[in-house]
Amino acid sequence: MKGPLIPIAALAISTLMIGCSVRRIAVNKIGDAIAGSGSSFSADDDPQLVREAAPFSLKLIESLLAESPKHRGLLLAASQNFTEYAYAFIQQDADELEDRDFQAASMLRTRARKLYLRARNYGLRGLEVKHPGFGDAVRTDPARAAAGITRSSDVPLLYWTAVSWGAAISISKDDADLVSDQRIVEAMIDRALTLDEQFKDGAIHGFLISYEQVRQGTAEAADVRSRKHFERAIVLSKGDLASPFVSFAEAVSIGEEDREMFQDLLHRALMVDPNLRPEWKLENLVMQRRAQWLLDRMDRLFPDEPDNVEAAEKEGK
Repeated sequence: MKGPLIPIAALAISTLMIGCSVRRIAVNKIGDAIAGSGSSFSADDDPQLVREAAPFSLKLIESLLAESPKHRGLLLAASQNFTEYAYAFIQQDADELEDRDFQAASMLRTRARKLYLRARNYGLRGLEVKHPGFGDAVRTDPARAAAGITRSSDVPLLYWTAVSWGAAISISKDDADLVSDQRIVEAMIDRALTLDEQFKDGAIHGFLISYEQVRQGTAEAADVRSRKHFERAIVLSKGDLASPFVSFAEAVSIGEEDREMFQDLLHRALMVDPNLRPEWKLENLVMQRRAQWLLDRMDRLFPDEPDNVEAAEKEGK
């Protein structure tokens, strides 16, 4: 009886392996389709619809990754989409809520940080597919590890990993360990800039508008560096993106206490036509919402303006 059971068992195992292989092929095909479509909601003109649909999309990507954990396209999609969702629908809500309910805003920022770090981890996994050990290496010697990446095909993963990591740091000033990772973000985004400074029509420059304000150890003034990235981002995007105007207004105008520049930049952001570049429609709508929110808070951001002081005195009387 033992003899016949051996080939039967072998056949069963072989059939199971074939089934797993077919399943993996199917998962990879679906993963390729999702990864190839980029951010699937980018051309949508209804941010609320995207807000409600995005969690399902994110969990779908994660379920596919559970079946094919080294699919670079899916890992990139996870890093990008978790970052965008956390910023557009969690962090922005926290910012708008803070004046009314600080505790609730803090809870939202905690959630956003967790999502950013999840995005970072997916990005690191994506980089490690072709660069084994990169995650440990970049923590040990960021500049050396980043320099080891030499192909422009790795720029999307470098970019989204750096952006998600940087976003987590920006809302975690009380976490010294996370803040100390700033040098890692810097090494990765600078390497991405070197490999492909035109990536996504100036997206790296757009990120660096704000980042230059916290960069350490440079001779050139932060505002000068931010302006250079702002001007390059406008050239590469042909002025069709609202985000560089909003970023420069927040990063530089407030610090320089330049109310007029702040107002002008945000009005320019609001003048961008979202229909000119359908692939940027959702991003522009989200950033225009932020631009309007910032304009509505202008008296809080520039409290010492003469007009504001005069108005306050009249109210006091």
